[in-house]
Amino acid sequence: MLNEPKYLIIKKDIQMKIEKNDFTLGAKIPSEAELRAQYDVSRHTIRQAISELVNQGYLIKQQGSGTFVSDYYKNQENGNGKKTIGVITTYLSDYIFPSIIRGIEEELSKHDYSLMLSSTRNNVENERRSLESMMDQNVDGLIVEPTKSNLMNPNLNYYLSLTEKPTPLIMLNASYEELDLPVVALNDEKAGKIATEHLIELGHTNIGIITKSDDLQGKNRLKGYLKALYDAKLTFSNEFIMRYDTEAKSDLPSLIRIMLENDHLPTAFVCYNDEIAVMLIKEMNEIGKTCPGDISVVSHDDSFYSTTLPSVKLTSVEHPKEELGRRAAQRIVKAVEKGERIDSFIFDPRLIVRESTKDISYEDEY
Repeated sequence: MLNEPKYLIIKKDIQMKIEKNDFTLGAKIPSEAELRAQYDVSRHTIRQAISELVNQGYLIKQQGSGTFVSDYYKNQENGNGKKTIGVITTYLSDYIFPSIIRGIEEELSKHDYSLMLSSTRNNVENERRSLESMMDQNVDGLIVEPTKSNLMNPNLNYYLSLTEKPTPLIMLNASYEELDLPVVALNDEKAGKIATEHLIELGHTNIGIITKSDDLQGKNRLKGYLKALYDAKLTFSNEFIMRYDTEAKSDLPSLIRIMLENDHLPTAFVCYNDEIAVMLIKEMNEIGKTCPGDISVVSHDDSFYSTTLPSVKLTSVEHPKEELGRRAAQRIVKAVEKGERIDSFIFDPRLIVRESTKDISYEDEY
């Protein structure tokens, strides 16, 4: 039509290129300035065309990165496509996250739901972009693992906005203490407590801990450690409570090595997770110490790391992983389909005892 608005002509042209695969899935489209030059139109006209394509699922905007081709429009065709659940985790391919995501995906597939994944790498700016992207795509529900959950988060306003919409939201592993949101998680305080109690039962009275400071799981596991010591009327040394954050993780091996040079080391350590436990044991071995011969180690998550060392298999608190993902997906599906309120679910921890802890109740401790 001769009188068709310019933005609509541009929209249809870009839409055709996406459908014909000239713009491939996940590809970044030309910038706003490039499109203005290409079509010889104003910024407002380009923005109007892009906005409609985003709303219809042909494009996805990631602030600071650009605009990318999406296939979410396929789920919206004829108004009867699959419902989509957005999943935002701190990591996608690292550590226990593939198992958690597999649990979510398996449960969603039973209900013919699709999954839209995003990762923050435990960075609040990435979290903001992920939330904006999910909101732009009008996902039917959100499963979110909070970013730096032990710190004041600058994205709380996004979560408040989501609670005002009919979009169901559930948190994974932890929640922001400032918000009253449903969560599916392990009881991390109890996990830290049973890990420490296991060492106490083996006769250890001088116990250190390496934990994460910017995630709520680390804070709660530390609380459990302190509670176990308090109940046993034991004390601790501040120099053997080692805390690290996401950015300082790469420095941790050298910090552990310095700590291990102390003349009066604890006889045991509780570690934030299996990855850190493996790091500790490797540094011990480098200076001629063994686990559990010199130092017992108990950890969290019972991940693949727990059996990766040739010298010792880790005693570790089991993390529900796939089952945690399934529970979260079950709750979000029920909320989407029936409009029901989402209830939290907290898993009870269980300790898997292997070779990295030693009974010293018959020995004299220094």
